[in-house]
Amino acid sequence: MTPRAKHLSLFGMMALLLIMVGTLQSWNVALTILNLCLISAIMTLGVNIQWGYAGLFNAGVMGFTALGGLAAIVISVPPVPEAWQAGGSRTMLGLCFGGISIGIAVVTWLKTANWGKKRYWLTGAVVIAGYAVMRVTVDPGIAAIEAVEPAKTGFLGGFGLPILFSWLVGGAFAAGAAWVVGKIALGLRSDYLAIATLGISEIIIYFLKNEDWLTRGVKNVNGLPRPVPYEIDLQGAVWVQTWAERLGIPVIEASSIIVKLSYAALFLSVLLVVFWLSETALKSPWGRMMRAIRDNEIAASAMGKDITWRHLQVFVLGSAVVGIAGAMLTTLDGQFTPASYQPLRFTFLIWVMVIVGGSGNNLGSVIGGFVIWFFWIEAEPIGLALMDLITAGMDPDSALRHHLMENAAHMRLMTMGLVLLLALRFAPQGLIPEGKR
Repeated sequence: MTPRAKHLSLFGMMALLLIMVGTLQSWNVALTILNLCLISAIMTLGVNIQWGYAGLFNAGVMGFTALGGLAAIVISVPPVPEAWQAGGSRTMLGLCFGGISIGIAVVTWLKTANWGKKRYWLTGAVVIAGYAVMRVTVDPGIAAIEAVEPAKTGFLGGFGLPILFSWLVGGAFAAGAAWVVGKIALGLRSDYLAIATLGISEIIIYFLKNEDWLTRGVKNVNGLPRPVPYEIDLQGAVWVQTWAERLGIPVIEASSIIVKLSYAALFLSVLLVVFWLSETALKSPWGRMMRAIRDNEIAASAMGKDITWRHLQVFVLGSAVVGIAGAMLTTLDGQFTPASYQPLRFTFLIWVMVIVGGSGNNLGSVIGGFVIWFFWIEAEPIGLALMDLITAGMDPDSALRHHLMENAAHMRLMTMGLVLLLALRFAPQGLIPEGKR
């Protein structure tokens, strides 16, 4: 089978699986899975840029995804005037003091390069003093903000702009955090980079869960604006009613399908743009240089390449793509829920997608995102159907049958492990491995 035929057959089978879900379950479920597969594919492309191009192991995918979700709040939620009046200016002043303190600490560190141990003491004193000034200024403002109708608001809100802008801002947030992490950790060994990214990821999630003045913390931010029409508006449109009547489906279902198709069109557009840019970069001289650095850092360094700087470039680019996907995911959900950012979903699963799809191959990353997310969602109904079949001959009141049916949801984790093992056994380089150039 030629590579082109293999690629077409893999995506054809994926399309067939989605059609089966639409036929056997519902088209709303199938389109929901499709939208999440598209977002997962974009996120997987970001991780593949880091690992497949440069061999950088990023264990903090969850944190960069959450920063994309934060962008959706900052951009799209309308500002809360009462909160701004209560303590907004004081909070912003305190944050400015914090930023100035960081700048002074950096300058102090650079200007005291020959001072020996005094350099550490002086820089540490600047950091501690700046932090104290910031907290004294910002804490009363935060307390005042969070006291403004905490059940409804209790935070500053955002800029009230169209939520589509948050996709670019989410990429910028993630890229900025990646630059800070990269400047500190990219000179270290790969295992230390994994520890650093994992630690930063947990710090970001802890911050988002506890800083109510910015994200409402565990109270969540609901009702984010949409970039597509609302179902209730579509249900009153004559053309939607006519279309639903021709298809023989309820108007409510038809409106939901239209909304999901609209999301799919937006997500597919972003996926195609990111894929095209990734492929162009991979086939360019820059991409050949990154693969050379990945394969042999010593040889690349001997040829005059700045390894740390190139690693920083690719780390920032990959994190930006993950941040864009995080903002898209929050847009689809319509709410920001910091407690939902779990490493199992946003780090482990994405890495499984990269491995199963084929690291170093962008097309492989896309198919990996589709396959893994599909089975992650459908493993539970498949497990329930399987357990129902196995226990069909048992007494309906059997304790064993009840136990098996109640624990069928755990088939999801077993299915992921089985898929990964089968992929490593029969396709160790992935479903679509990196091509030899």
